[in-house]
Amino acid sequence: MNELRNLPSVEKIIQYSESEEWISKFGRHQTLRAIRETLDFFRSEIKSGKNAPDHLEISNQIQKILSDRFFPTLIPVINATGVVLHTNLGRAPLSHETIRSMQSIGSNYSTLEFSLSTGKRGSRSVHTEEILKQLTGAEAAIVVNNNAAAVLLVLSALAKRKNVIIARSQLIEIGGGFRIPDVMKQSGAKLKEVGTTNRVRVADYEQALQESAALVMRAHHSNFKITGFTQEPNLREIVEISHQFGIPVMDDLGSGTFLDTSEFGLSREPTIFDSIQADADIVSFSGDKLLGGPQAGIIIGKSVFIQKIKNHPLARVIRPDKICLAGLTATLTHYLRNEAVEKIPVWQMISRTSSSLETQAKFWQQKLKFGELLPSLSTIGGGSLPEETLPTFVLAVEHPKPDLVMKKLRSLDNPIIARLEDNKILFDPRTVLPEQETAFILGLQKIFDGLNKGDK
Repeated sequence: MNELRNLPSVEKIIQYSESEEWISKFGRHQTLRAIRETLDFFRSEIKSGKNAPDHLEISNQIQKILSDRFFPTLIPVINATGVVLHTNLGRAPLSHETIRSMQSIGSNYSTLEFSLSTGKRGSRSVHTEEILKQLTGAEAAIVVNNNAAAVLLVLSALAKRKNVIIARSQLIEIGGGFRIPDVMKQSGAKLKEVGTTNRVRVADYEQALQESAALVMRAHHSNFKITGFTQEPNLREIVEISHQFGIPVMDDLGSGTFLDTSEFGLSREPTIFDSIQADADIVSFSGDKLLGGPQAGIIIGKSVFIQKIKNHPLARVIRPDKICLAGLTATLTHYLRNEAVEKIPVWQMISRTSSSLETQAKFWQQKLKFGELLPSLSTIGGGSLPEETLPTFVLAVEHPKPDLVMKKLRSLDNPIIARLEDNKILFDPRTVLPEQETAFILGLQKIFDGLNKGDK
């Protein structure tokens, strides 16, 4: 236990030359806290039979504690997986114009709820409502913080303690355990199922509508497919039979898209325009999936229903902030200008040709001087277009310890996230952003050069 006497005091450590830098960078309080934690750590080590640390060991431990404490957990990564809307990696990267708009509004005072024409209080809903009306032809719109919240708000505002009719084939669960039946229960609405898991007919809706109901809801199969012996009426058929009974219809698109995905070699995803043209009364969709903007839940539809939704107390609880509204408006403007494919990263990725991806993967191979060029498939992800793929070319690298390589790639200053397939590490150029390519190549060089030198 004499080794404990060799531990320096807090007062002595604070005199270290390094302390001045720690205090400048992290503050005196956090520096003292890290010193005390370091001393506690080494006391425990000494009691377990180890020798007292020297100056360098103490300094390194303090530096590690401070660095870990102040290192952010939410950081940019390089997505080389080929999954365009990777939920775990933040879904849609934003356009440069969107980022500039968010930065401008975030760093200044703004007209969030202020009218320049009257000099009085305004409404935050005006910033996105007008452009959504222009884009979709809907009578009114409201934006909340995500599409799950949008569904909850609509049900709470229009169907509390009342029946909501929905097909059994649409009682979906998406990521994070979000289930339509649970949301209905939370809203106070009463679930009324029609049809069977694989077959639903217009007659099933008609029979259910004989009893009282506040709403008919359709939830798009955005993250799964039902195949085989199936039947399900289209949205227009559901709307027609519901309107015969005077009942409004909500269409929850989940992802939602303004562009026809079939033009990019994918199966056709129902568009937002389809829902409006089918005369759905309320339509909800996401801002950060195929739309390619910030996280948001967007509700459009007929004024009589949207006004009730706006007036519900929950609308304030889940309202978007100024950063979201600025980013969403900038993203929607790309669609209004008919420049989404050229400007929005998600659509830039989806629209890339197989030949351009082959050229880029070949460039990586020539630059790095290792790896194999292979044809492969990219996916859309993000609960959009299930099982849909796009042809691509990848740089494939074999290594006896692929998990070790993947871990090292994740430890880089610019972490690289790849995918493992048939024991090969695959790097798909489709999802590597142009401004990240240099860091990507340098990162691969660093890791594989180190492995070739025997780094463990």
